[in-house]
Amino acid sequence: MKQILLFGAGKSATVLIDYLLNNAELEGWHVTVADANLQLALVKINHSPFGTAVSFDITDDDKRDEHIHKADIVISMLPPFLHNKVAKDCVKFSKHLLTASYVDDDMRSMKAEIENKGLLFLCEMGLDPGIDHMSAMKLIDYIHAKGGTITSFKSHCGGLVAPESDDNPWHYKISWNPRNIVMAGKAGAIFKKDAKVFTIPYESLFDHNETVSVPGLENYAWYPNRDSLSYMPVYGLEKTSTFIRTTLRHPSFCRAWNYIVRVGLTNEEKSAIVIAGSKINFREWLDQNIATHTKDNNFDEFLEHSVEAGDRSLVEELFGYLGFLSREAIPLSATCSADVLQFTLENKLSLLPGDKDMIVMLHDFEYAINDQLSTIKSSLVVKGENSLRTAMAKTVGLPLGIAAKLILNGTITTTGLHIPIVKEIYEPVLKELEQYHINFNEQGI
Repeated sequence: MKQILLFGAGKSATVLIDYLLNNAELEGWHVTVADANLQLALVKINHSPFGTAVSFDITDDDKRDEHIHKADIVISMLPPFLHNKVAKDCVKFSKHLLTASYVDDDMRSMKAEIENKGLLFLCEMGLDPGIDHMSAMKLIDYIHAKGGTITSFKSHCGGLVAPESDDNPWHYKISWNPRNIVMAGKAGAIFKKDAKVFTIPYESLFDHNETVSVPGLENYAWYPNRDSLSYMPVYGLEKTSTFIRTTLRHPSFCRAWNYIVRVGLTNEEKSAIVIAGSKINFREWLDQNIATHTKDNNFDEFLEHSVEAGDRSLVEELFGYLGFLSREAIPLSATCSADVLQFTLENKLSLLPGDKDMIVMLHDFEYAINDQLSTIKSSLVVKGENSLRTAMAKTVGLPLGIAAKLILNGTITTTGLHIPIVKEIYEPVLKELEQYHINFNEQGI
């Protein structure tokens, strides 16, 4: 019996665990789910005879070694900074590793060892990154096979709220790690547009965001996502004039979030503004941040002097909705402004049990064949079932589960450190994803 070890049973792991357990009897698997919260792991296993829930400190080298040593393949859904510990053990014990996280320098430093041992470390195997890579490379290979030269590539993706569950002025609900939402865009962005490279600092990322049309849905705003340039050689598009990877949000969200960034509410530094056990209230916290990060002394002055006239009513409404203007005390556990912001988001923007989230992805290609210009637009819309089996959990978890199956049954034999841009990986994974209604509407092919 093949042993699958999964680290992490959080929001994005629900559908992955279901997939592994549902296929376990036919494929001859046993699935061990390890999480710091044993009860959470037990709930996700749901008494399956093919699953075991365990809990231990991930920094406990002996315990980690014990479980990885027994596994045939390891899937890590841990926070990215913890992947390195798991990865080193996978190299030591010669185990394949799958993650949904970006390849980082720690992972790259193991590249030679991974190759020498004939292992497959498949990273960026979730939604974005993940499904975006696979679906884009399918079209890139298609265009190149026709003799086309790609002149522009834009890839947009967002975890959003489904229209039928959109009942707040932010037009957003949380379907993944709330801390990642607080920190979104913190690294700024770099991309190429019309043959010119643009570097956008965090403080300007949400200024006057452009919108994109999504078939069957309203227009969404986008902001550039991290380092797009690093993917140009990965995709074989070094000479493309425009190359942008973005994140989608409702236009109102971006307009209001711009001011959240401006007044320092995403700051993770411990400071005099927020001290554990302090008695200040939300309005005082907001005013102190404004006085620290702007030329204004409080929210009223900021609204009058620093918020664009067309945004004032929106900012007042959206800040008020999150409770920033209330006289209630901030949580005693908060040690920085980002903690307070996360508390308000989780308090006001969480999915209710019957709510549905929505994943939207859009690839926009322009290419030329013999000076004849053509376009391809490829869109994906996936809705969740409820607050547990979300579209986010589905689109992050299923690619990992499918890849694990294809590796264990010998369909995928590639070794080394990879992301899913090779046909041997993306073709069978995309094909099986269609069985779960994760399929693209491709116009222009």
